[in-house]
Amino acid sequence: MGDKVYSVSELNGRIKSLIDSDPSLDGVYVRGELSNYKIYPSGHHYFTMKDAEGTLRCVMFKGSAGKLRFRPENGMQVIAFGRVTVYPRDGAYQLYCTSITPDGIGDLYVAFEQLKEKLFKEGLFDPAHKKPLPLYPERIALITSGAGAAVRDMIRVLGKRFPLAKVIVMPVRVQGVEAPPEIVGAIKYANRHKVADLIITGRGGGSIEDLWAFNDERVARAIFESEIPIISAVGHEPDVTIADYVADVRAATPSNGAELAVQDSLKLMEILAAVESRCKGALGRKLESSRERLGKLASNRELRSPMTYVNDRRQRLDHDMDRLIAAAGNITAKNRNKFTALAAGLDAMSPLKVLGRGYSVARKEGAVVKSVKDIKTGDGITIRLSDGSVDCTVTEVSEDGK
Repeated sequence: MGDKVYSVSELNGRIKSLIDSDPSLDGVYVRGELSNYKIYPSGHHYFTMKDAEGTLRCVMFKGSAGKLRFRPENGMQVIAFGRVTVYPRDGAYQLYCTSITPDGIGDLYVAFEQLKEKLFKEGLFDPAHKKPLPLYPERIALITSGAGAAVRDMIRVLGKRFPLAKVIVMPVRVQGVEAPPEIVGAIKYANRHKVADLIITGRGGGSIEDLWAFNDERVARAIFESEIPIISAVGHEPDVTIADYVADVRAATPSNGAELAVQDSLKLMEILAAVESRCKGALGRKLESSRERLGKLASNRELRSPMTYVNDRRQRLDHDMDRLIAAAGNITAKNRNKFTALAAGLDAMSPLKVLGRGYSVARKEGAVVKSVKDIKTGDGITIRLSDGSVDCTVTEVSEDGK
């Protein structure tokens, strides 16, 4: 048998048969560091696992890779499970992986941290995007399991704290692969049809696997894009999901979510009672003040006998009228005396008085002749006398001293 000559493919095939026949290599766990990790368009994953002293070629086909709940990265320490066999074409053995788990921590935890970092960088957790909750919501939509204890707790708390709000239950699955699409669909439906003023989505406590629907990227983006404010109420106090980071408000539990959604009606009644008491006190003081003022007005003589007020004012009017008439008479007499004096002065200075004493006034073309230089021989002038006027023609002009 040692003299037999094998072809390359025959030898590769024989080695493959030997390895495939070893049951211990049919399902092995291998610990190592990921290197040269590549995802091909076919969906298959090719990579190398290595440690300080060796390397191992690995492949994970699309069907198995689709079940990964985290994103493998170069340098990551993992534990891979699969079978060892030979790829006859290359004559090299490799590990055909069916699962990969981060070494030392769970794959779900890694997936959680990776998605958390991704959405944080995109700004989905930014407080600037958080919408305020309505103070007194009229309609509240509960997107949760219709048969779980969480929905009963929320309905009970909402009914006790604020019975005026209408509660609308939108039942969805909250666990399993079908849960994320149903939660997303319910959120989009509520927004499209304006079902409520506020949404509470969540579920009761459980393992990280049970709560995983609320760590789904599709659910996170639906919460972020919702125009209706959303309270995330998932699990118990220590449980934190991606939905909690994206939602407008995070509640520790479903019951706490209901408490955050509405005001306590009993406290509101106490506030209203206090306001009513203050209003009654203020109104009482106002009434007492008005009653005192009314008493003062009732004792007023003018209000008890309105004509007394009128008669007093009438008498005062007559008195004022007498004073005005007297003042007007005094002013008139004073002005009359002043007028008489002025008229006498004017009369004394009247040109007609002068003319009456034998003087006359000569005018040429309507202008008073003040000098012999204003006229010449042949000019026509008018002489005004006290009792008339004379039209004359100048026959000679002579100046004084000549």
